[in-house]
Amino acid sequence: MLGAANLSNLPPDDLPEIAFAGRSNSGKSTALNTLCGQKSLARVSKTPGRTQLLNLFELPGRARLVDLPGYGFAKVPHAVRDQWGKMVGGYIQSRANLRGLVVIMDCRHPLTAHDQQMLSWVGGAGLPCQILLSKADKLGFGAAKNQLLGVRKALRDVPVQAQVQLFSGLKRQGVEEARSELMQMLGVDWCDRLDRPGRTPQG
Repeated sequence: MLGAANLSNLPPDDLPEIAFAGRSNSGKSTALNTLCGQKSLARVSKTPGRTQLLNLFELPGRARLVDLPGYGFAKVPHAVRDQWGKMVGGYIQSRANLRGLVVIMDCRHPLTAHDQQMLSWVGGAGLPCQILLSKADKLGFGAAKNQLLGVRKALRDVPVQAQVQLFSGLKRQGVEEARSELMQMLGVDWCDRLDRPGRTPQG
């Protein structure tokens, strides 16, 4: 893993990248760990909003996954928020090898103002986006389905190329669907060694 404090610290753009973004406590780290078949690839900060690095995980010779700092934590100083906006916004808008984003939203509280700002950056950069409505296990089937339909309807008026799905790292809901979308974005099968149902993980 490589942590970059600013854009000048990023490695050369020689591998395709997908970035993971989400509000603090949205379940972003859990989603990243689950999709990668790892338990602690991305660690949850004890103090939400504290981590301000771009954390890059390389899939050797294939691609990189980039964990962006969480957003929307009220106690973060304004100066830190401004720095976050410049770094993350600049990364999304200027990173030549960025192939798309995964935006994680708590399915109980989707499309916050910060989520909409993120989608605005993604749309402005012309990048595809996979929206994971996380913690779907916290809602009943009907309520979760209504949230999914509501978000899809709301996005009709947003200029962004986005797919939306329900997701639960705890119950492994939507994992294979999300992996399939990520592979299409990257153009490589980076999931061929992961812990898919019915398969034995490879060393």
